[in-house]
Amino acid sequence: MKAQTLLDLHHQPTLLILPNVWNPIGARLLEAKGFPAVATASAAIAESLGYADGEQIKWKTMLDVVARIARSVNIPVSVDFESGYAESLHGLKENAAQLLDAGAAGINIEDSWQDGAQLRPIVEQARRIEAIRSVAEKRSIHLVINARADSFLADIFATHQERMEDAVRRANAYIQAGADCIYPIGCSDKETLVSLRQRVQAPINVLATAQAPRLKVLQEIGINRVSFGPYIFRALLARMSTMFDEIQQGGCAMVMGSLWSGADVQPYLQSGKES
Repeated sequence: MKAQTLLDLHHQPTLLILPNVWNPIGARLLEAKGFPAVATASAAIAESLGYADGEQIKWKTMLDVVARIARSVNIPVSVDFESGYAESLHGLKENAAQLLDAGAAGINIEDSWQDGAQLRPIVEQARRIEAIRSVAEKRSIHLVINARADSFLADIFATHQERMEDAVRRANAYIQAGADCIYPIGCSDKETLVSLRQRVQAPINVLATAQAPRLKVLQEIGINRVSFGPYIFRALLARMSTMFDEIQQGGCAMVMGSLWSGADVQPYLQSGKES
């Protein structure tokens, strides 16, 4: 089962590196290069469609993209589920079931809204994680739940230590509720990550940022998983903008200098017509 494979990848001695994608060709490229799993980025998917992150695109739109990505590869796919696209537990369970139908082997589930400014009560978020776990268990699938603890994003704490203690409380509650991995997004300094590694008895996911320790250091700390969120998409968008500027000024060296041919692209395309 792909879900079990994904879970096992969180318990290997090597760091699980997930350069997040937003479309099938990116997923196929990752698979071809030997990455053992694929992770989506909700912000990259939404922004590639012209919308902001934060469940601004329709659930059925997100689900369609996820299903296309999952169908395109043979390796496990972890889906950025945001807040679950539902407030009620009933709606959350329905959406989780649809994700399983779409081929998801894992999910990220966040515990905040308003770009992380506000946090759900810990008990409420634990119930949401339990609800998702129950849906997967009924199908005998160990969906890998990567539970975000957004304490380091929220603006409700007076000190760094308060954020730290809240993150640890949330991590322990989410693990108890059925989470497999904890994602303290917004935490990027080595000292804090070392402390979290000592106090959280589950795999930890770190977001790669310019401020975060390098991948080698993360592995030395004992971090289990690193993801890139929307940053790869945004880096490519920045390069596209520079290309457009060059073209507007009468040049095209940047486009033509690193161009793939149709034959280069072909291995990553689905054969035949869309069914």
